Amino acid sequence: MPHDHHDHDAPHALLPPDPALRVRALETILTRKGLIDPAAVDAIIDTYARDIGPQNGAAVVARAWTDPGFLGALRQDASAAIAVMGFGGRQGEHVVAVENTPTVHNVVVCTLCSCYPWPLLGIPPAWYKSDAYRARTVREPRRVLAEFGLVLPEETRIRVWDSTAEIRYLVIPMRPAGTEGLSADELARWVTRDAMIGTGLPVRPSA
Repeated sequence: MPHDHHDHDAPHALLPPDPALRVRALETILTRKGLIDPAAVDAIIDTYARDIGPQNGAAVVARAWTDPGFLGALRQDASAAIAVMGFGGRQGEHVVAVENTPTVHNVVVCTLCSCYPWPLLGIPPAWYKSDAYRARTVREPRRVLAEFGLVLPEETRIRVWDSTAEIRYLVIPMRPAGTEGLSADELARWVTRDAMIGTGLPVRPSA
């Protein structure tokens, strides 16, 4: 039977199981074959780390907290609302905003691979791509969140959103109490990457 055949000599069988090591191994192979330029790869990574990253998503969240009109547009068509702020492009298509409330907490996972809104959150963290996070978040989200240090009341319902190549999700966390007098720029400093994935909450910025 075809499914009884195990080709242990297939090239992918030689790659390490850890995602980060697999990426490094593939990068090494492609570089040696002259198919990619390491300098170009470094430049792309630097761009996402410095210019395209969680600060963009934080600006979106802070504006949603302070501008009811923008929040309404975000609810109706998040991709279009975000584009008005100049964010979008590859890996940022078809974004849906999901709002946390006092009774509902949202968390995002990609069970198939690592679909993620790069223009808003930058490069996905290693844990987001891990097999453990992808599998366990669906089965036991409350326990997974607790391991991130986020312990929610039992009465809070947890909604898990499965990101795909067609739809990527951005969590809009609740605005922290006591921040009524802050500007959007000041509020953006409270918004963490994890809060926009749902594995964390906004945090008061350090002095």
